Amino acid sequence: MDPLNASTDYERIFHPERIAIIGVSGKGAGFGARLFYSLRAIGYAGEIFLVNPKGGQLDGHEIYESIEAIPGGFDLAIIAVAASAVPEALEACRLKGAAAAEILSAGFSELGTPEGMALEKQIMDVAARGIRVIGPNCFGMYVPKSGLTVLPGPDLSREPGPVAFSSQSGGMAVDFANMGKSTGLTFSKVVSFGNGVDLRETELLDYFGQDMQTRIIAMYIEGVKNGDAFFKTLKKVAAHKPVIVMKGGLSAAGSRAVLSHTASMGGSARIWEAILKQANAVQVFDMSEMARTCLAFTHLQPGTYRHISVLGGGGALGVAAADAAEAVGMKIPPFSPDLKTRIDDLLPRPGSSGANPVDVANPFVAPQVLKDVLLLAAEDDRIELQILITLFHHYKTIAQMMGMPVKDIVPYNELAVGVAEVIDKTSKPVVLILNNPKRGLDHMDVVEMIEEARRAFLKRGIPVFDDLKEAMGAIGHINAYYGGKTDE
Repeated sequence: MDPLNASTDYERIFHPERIAIIGVSGKGAGFGARLFYSLRAIGYAGEIFLVNPKGGQLDGHEIYESIEAIPGGFDLAIIAVAASAVPEALEACRLKGAAAAEILSAGFSELGTPEGMALEKQIMDVAARGIRVIGPNCFGMYVPKSGLTVLPGPDLSREPGPVAFSSQSGGMAVDFANMGKSTGLTFSKVVSFGNGVDLRETELLDYFGQDMQTRIIAMYIEGVKNGDAFFKTLKKVAAHKPVIVMKGGLSAAGSRAVLSHTASMGGSARIWEAILKQANAVQVFDMSEMARTCLAFTHLQPGTYRHISVLGGGGALGVAAADAAEAVGMKIPPFSPDLKTRIDDLLPRPGSSGANPVDVANPFVAPQVLKDVLLLAAEDDRIELQILITLFHHYKTIAQMMGMPVKDIVPYNELAVGVAEVIDKTSKPVVLILNNPKRGLDHMDVVEMIEEARRAFLKRGIPVFDDLKEAMGAIGHINAYYGGKTDE
């Protein structure tokens, strides 16, 4: 049976026009007030109604003494009251016609107490009568298009994108959304569902699989409610959209931590590995790997990239590139003697090499030369993708000698334009490596320059990674997914 609940109004959940926040202090303290300020800061344009039995005002905004006192209905409720008061508040929201409620409050099954379990059962009973529940014990949702944000998330990007993320951990949802902002990921929807008494991993996966705004699905899972339903849905969705899964609680210690976090059972590492492989889902093991993989799927066209060229500077480039490529099943084929000679003719001497990997010998090669080398390398019919390694941090020495800011002398904009032209002309993707060992407090100018360079390339659809091994790993995940994909 299809796990997607046809009666659920996802439009009202993810794009609400009217929101009620239940549990807001007039003093501006607590989760409810913080989320109110976050929604205003991020630019949510709909109506917001605040509720607290004491009434009053918050920053000039009226606080209603009860949910019933709110004029008219509302689409989404955000509940941040004591656990014991949640079931009654949820029922009142249901009677007002809310499509869903996200419950930030904790104090339920994650405590492992009879009282917590009983309260969670009451929430489930209310949900069964006709309101969807996200949580409890969660941080809510982040939807850039509508201006919804997780707690705390007032400064997240409003730029919508292709990545959907569901997370059993509120902190993971917030951190991944923030990591996306800094690495160039953009999101369709991020959902933190905590204990997951109602709307949780399987149904969200099915919804994201059908959501036209979502092309890539990422998941952080601590446990699943129905293993058979999840596996069937995962296999169905992964047949037409990449699904990247980070499974928490695979170790003995991790399993114990998961149980106290969201009352979920961790499960066997071998079983999960087999399930994900059989469904052709992509398994990752930390948040950074998940972000890199999503970035690669965002910017690289569907397909496999088994044969690559690598261009950069540094004596150990060839060894590092070959090792990283082999580890993920890719090859760096040597260029023909004629092509190597033509590339050699473009490179500065001494110390350079036009073989594949191409060693440019120094970090100050002009963007036009790098562009021309990329164009020549793309003439090799075997090459399916090119990797360009930059060493922009070396420009700081020159900047100091010239008495200029380093960002003013690094030609990253010119190089970004040139690489984009190479991609357009050759129809072969280029991946950029922005290596930077200068990260200390005395190199903040270099850090700033690197981040501005990252934006320049990402703006042109060129994926950017911090090192070669990370890039190879992300591309390897793409190869594994499209190499194992079957049409259903």
